[in-house]
Amino acid sequence: MKSTFNPEFLDKKEVIQNCVTNYYNLGTFIYEGNRNSIKIFDLEDCIICIKAFKKPHLFNKIMYTYFRKSKAKRSFEYAKLLLEKGIGTPKPIAYYENFDGLGLNDSYYVSEFLKSDFRYRELLKMEDEVKKETVLRQFVAFTYKLHQANIEFIDHSTGNTLIKDLGNGQYAFYLVDLNRTNFDKKLTFEERMKNFSKLTSSEAIIAIMSDEYAKLSGENKEMVFNAMWKATQEFQHQFYRKKRLKKKLKFWKK
Repeated sequence: MKSTFNPEFLDKKEVIQNCVTNYYNLGTFIYEGNRNSIKIFDLEDCIICIKAFKKPHLFNKIMYTYFRKSKAKRSFEYAKLLLEKGIGTPKPIAYYENFDGLGLNDSYYVSEFLKSDFRYRELLKMEDEVKKETVLRQFVAFTYKLHQANIEFIDHSTGNTLIKDLGNGQYAFYLVDLNRTNFDKKLTFEERMKNFSKLTSSEAIIAIMSDEYAKLSGENKEMVFNAMWKATQEFQHQFYRKKRLKKKLKFWKK
C-alpha cells in the first residue's frame, strides 16, 4: 500500500498505518454510506478521521491509476491548498492508495478530527432566529472569501461545512469532502450564485444570504437575490426529477 504523509505526523506513521490496515476492525463509524465511509480513531494524544473511498469499477480503476488523481490524493492535496490560502478545513495527515494488477483498488484519506458545534444542515433548523441570521451572514462571508480566492467548492452542500462557535458572536467554518474542488478558477457571477444552489430550498434563507452577498460584492441586491433564487429552484427541480426517475426505475426492476 502506497502512502504519502504530512511531515508533521511522520512520528505517528506506524500507528496510523495500523488503523488503515485494520480499518474495518478498529475505530468508530461516524458515517457509513453506500459509496464511502468515515471512522474516527483515538490515538491517545489526538483523534484522527479516516475516510475510506468505495472501490472503483474497472474503468475508474484504470483512470485513477494512469489519468486522474484518486479521491484520497485529491482530498489530501486540496486540504493543503485550502489551508495555504487561509480557508478552514481539518488538517491533512496522509493518504493511502492500494493497487492490484488492474489499477487502484482502494484508497483512504486521513485527517485530524475536528470537533464542530454544528453543520450548515443543523443551522437551518436553529430556532434562535437572531443567531441563525448571524451565522448565515458569516457563512456567506466565508463563501465570498472562497470566490474571491478563485476557489470553486463544487460540493457546497448542507453536510460539507463544519461550524465552530468561537464565542462573542463569531463563528469559524471548515470545509470537508474536498475532492471536487477547483482552484485558480475565476468564477462568473452566475457560477457564484449557482454555488449556493445546494444549500437550501427556503426563499427566506436565500433572501438573507443574497442580501449579505450583495453587501460584500457591491452587486445589486435584487439582482443577486433573483440569480441565487433561480439557481436554487433549478437545482431543486433537477434533484426531485432525478428522485422520481429513480423511483420509476426501481418499480420497473421489480
